[in-house]
Amino acid sequence: MIDLYYWPTPNGWKVSIALEELALEYRTIPVEIGAGDQFTDEFLSISPNAKMPAIVDHDAVDPQTGKPVTVFESGAVLYYLANKTGMLMPSDDNGRKETLEWLFWQTGNQGPMAGQLSHFSNYAPDNQDYSLQRYLGEYDRNLAVLERRLSDRDYILNDYSIADILSFPWVLIAKPLGASLEKFPRVSAWRQRIKERPAVRRGVDLLKDRQNRGQHNAQNNKLLFNQGANHLLKKS
Repeated sequence: MIDLYYWPTPNGWKVSIALEELALEYRTIPVEIGAGDQFTDEFLSISPNAKMPAIVDHDAVDPQTGKPVTVFESGAVLYYLANKTGMLMPSDDNGRKETLEWLFWQTGNQGPMAGQLSHFSNYAPDNQDYSLQRYLGEYDRNLAVLERRLSDRDYILNDYSIADILSFPWVLIAKPLGASLEKFPRVSAWRQRIKERPAVRRGVDLLKDRQNRGQHNAQNNKLLFNQGANHLLKKS
């Protein structure tokens, strides 16, 4: 059994989709980020960065602690699950190398830029034109990277893999971010192929009824925005 610490956001969807694709038994533990669940001692012991998603694998034992294995950061979680099952990742050395390249690309480029675009599109105070245009440009730049990669293949690593799962959620919500896929026909077709998968639909629908709970913005929720160090230092 795997415990999935989760909230219905693009980052949360990465792991819920993977668990559904891999048909692994899991239990969902909601982490309501707008209420500060990510700063509890229990969660910080699993995810020291105070970010969901994270997992606890009760079928594996950490040799250092003798406790169930914990994994935080979505890219690391997906790589762990692919290793655990032998699925959704190439088995040869070069294929694994390419997997890591695209996981690092997503977590170091596409994901952070899309997250910042989401902030300035949906949550920041008005009149943030410079920031909005900067991150919209970076979002488009990453779409162009993906468009070029898909020029001769249907998926990032030829076959559908964790690289696609990790990258898909932030493309799924392009329209709510104020972006367009019109210039990126291969990305648009890739998005549609993945969106039609039943496991993907189940993963995205997990806790869907809680998705927009509350009206959060940079003025009314310091737990989500402009945190600083205090929420973590008070736990140490």
